[in-house]
Amino acid sequence: MSHSPRRRVVHLCAMVVSSVALGATACGGSSNPLADTPYDATGQVALTGAEDGRKADPSKPLEVTADGSDRITDVTATDAAGRFVKGELDADGRRWHSTGALAAGAHYTVRVSTEDEDGFQGRRTVGFDTSAADRLLRVAFGPQSGTYGVGQPVTAELSAPVQDPAARAVVERALKVETRPAVEGVWHWVDNRTLHYRPKDYWPARTTVEVRSGLDGIKVAGGLYGGSSKPVKLTIGDRIEAVTDAAAHSMTVLRDGKEIRSIPVTTGKPGYATRNGVKVVLGRESFVRMRGTSIGIAEGSEDSYDLPVRWATRVTWSGEYVHAAPWSEGSQGSENVSHGCTGMSTDNAKWFFDTIHLGDLVKVVNSAGTTMTPFDNGFGDWNMPWKQWREGSALAAGKRDGSNPADAARLRPET
Repeated sequence: MSHSPRRRVVHLCAMVVSSVALGATACGGSSNPLADTPYDATGQVALTGAEDGRKADPSKPLEVTADGSDRITDVTATDAAGRFVKGELDADGRRWHSTGALAAGAHYTVRVSTEDEDGFQGRRTVGFDTSAADRLLRVAFGPQSGTYGVGQPVTAELSAPVQDPAARAVVERALKVETRPAVEGVWHWVDNRTLHYRPKDYWPARTTVEVRSGLDGIKVAGGLYGGSSKPVKLTIGDRIEAVTDAAAHSMTVLRDGKEIRSIPVTTGKPGYATRNGVKVVLGRESFVRMRGTSIGIAEGSEDSYDLPVRWATRVTWSGEYVHAAPWSEGSQGSENVSHGCTGMSTDNAKWFFDTIHLGDLVKVVNSAGTTMTPFDNGFGDWNMPWKQWREGSALAAGKRDGSNPADAARLRPET
C-alpha cells in the first residue's frame, strides 16, 4: 500500500528560516510500514518563531509539536559545528522541547522523525538561523604563541566578569587545552575575569600546548554569549631550573635535572629578605635603572639607591630580578646584602641572561622571606598545592558534590 500525507494545521514553537522537505515517495505494495520510504511530514510537525526569513531568538527554547494523530518519535538538532542541543520528548510523542541553550548567530539543522496511526514513518528536516548576541564575552589567552619554559601557566582574560558558578562552568568547559603528549591539568579561577591553567606538575620538556575557545555563540548567562577568540600555541623547551639557597648564598642551574652551573650569589638582607618559593621568569632586560623609591625607600635615606643594572631577569612584577651586581661581588657566596634581588657577577649574570627563557623556573629556598604568592605579583602558581588548585575549577567543584552546573547548558554530548 502507499501512504498519502494528510492535510493538517501545523503548530510549531521553534525557529524556522527555511525547510527542506524530504520526498514523499511511497513503496507501493508493501504491507510492512517500516519498509516504505518515509513520507514527507511537513504537514504533520512544525517549528515556529522564525518564519518568513526572520532569525530565531536564541534565548528562547526550541519546540517541535505534532498535529493530528501523528506522533514524534525522534528529534535531533545540531549546529554547523555538529554540537547537539539537548532536549526532551513528551511521553505521548506530541511535543519535543530543548533543554540546552541555543547558540547566538548560529545555523541549526533539525531532523524530525514521526509515525502515523498505521505505523508509517515520516521525516522532516528544517534549517534555521539564530540572531546575533547583544553582549559578547571574549577571551584573550596568554602568553602569545611561542616557546616557553616548563613553568609557564596559560592565562585567560575575560572581557566581562563571570561570577555565577553555572556560568563559570559553561566558560570553563569551552576553554580547551590540548597537549602532546597528554598532560593532566585544570583551569583555576583567579577572580571573576581571570583564569590560569597549569598541569599537576611542571610541563614536560618539549610539550606542545594548543589553547582555544569554543565559546563563540554559546550562551553563558542571561543575554551574555561567547564571542570569537584567537587561539595560541606554546612549545615548551628544555626544563631549566635555577635553585637559589639563600642560606648557602649559592644558585644551582639545572637543565633537564642535570647541573650546568653553580653561581655564588647574594640575596635580600634582613628587612628585605628575598621571597621563598617558585617563581616564573616574566621578562629579560639587558639594562634597567633600579631606584629604592620604587619599593618604598625614601630618597636620601640610609637604604636608598639609584643604580644602573645590566643583565636583569625579572621574576616578579614588583621588581625582583636576578641581575649583575658588581658592587657586591665581595659578599656573593658569603653574605646577603641586597634589597631583595638575587645578585651575581656580571659574567655570571650575562650567562644566566643568555641561558634562561620566559617561563623558566627560579626557586628560592632557606630565605627568611615570605613565600611567593600565587597570583598577585607574577606567576607564583606552583606555590599552590594541587588539591587547592583543583578546587578553583568550576567543573571540579561540580564533580565533588556529584553534580555539574554546566550540564544544563551543555551543547556537546560526552564522548
